[in-house]
Amino acid sequence: MKNFKPGITPTLITLPLIIVLLGLSFWQLNRYQWKVGLLDNIQQQLSEDATALPSVNIDPENWQYRRVFLTGRFLHDKEIHLFAHAEKGQKGFHIITPFERADGAGIVLVNRGWVPERLKDAATRPQGNIEGDTEISGIVRKAWTKSYSFLPDSDPEKNVWLFGELDQMAAHLNLEVAPVFVELDDLPVPGGFPKGGQTRVTVPNNHIEYAITWFGLSGALLVIYYLYGRRRAMKDVQ
Repeated sequence: MKNFKPGITPTLITLPLIIVLLGLSFWQLNRYQWKVGLLDNIQQQLSEDATALPSVNIDPENWQYRRVFLTGRFLHDKEIHLFAHAEKGQKGFHIITPFERADGAGIVLVNRGWVPERLKDAATRPQGNIEGDTEISGIVRKAWTKSYSFLPDSDPEKNVWLFGELDQMAAHLNLEVAPVFVELDDLPVPGGFPKGGQTRVTVPNNHIEYAITWFGLSGALLVIYYLYGRRRAMKDVQ
């Protein structure tokens, strides 16, 4: 083409880059479809009626966000404090308490809900420490750890935890526990705390924005490549 001479080197650099950028765009579109399916599945799990939590063979991936009920008693002397913020950034803790199942199926770590920092210790909220056998209902959550190495670590010695490190919590308590947490529903509690219903579904789905970004970069690169080839061809004519 007489009016378009980009040269071999710019072509060898630009065309592979455009292919890579387009590949990233289509990959993000595929990720978007997968994420939509995941969110739909979570919403379906949350909308279903509660079922009994199995006593064995609990797969955290399959049971994540499922509603369950179980009967037993809380071991309040072994509660764990998971740092958490509430509305308006108020500092506090989620109270995670071992729950000994009445059917002899072992112990489950139950997130009973949020308390402000002043009510961190169990002795400051005796009314909310339900005694004896009781039936509870909530949502299953799997364990999680810190995402990046630069984040601070939990402090088991002070019983202050920053992540849902289920195995480490169990080791700290010297207990064998189920491989999942159960987060209690928002039910009335004597004294008002811990406040249940703390389940938050935080699954971002920004893949369309990412796809548009990669498409835009590939388009901009193609325009630059074209204009460069046109300009180079015009110089040769002159």
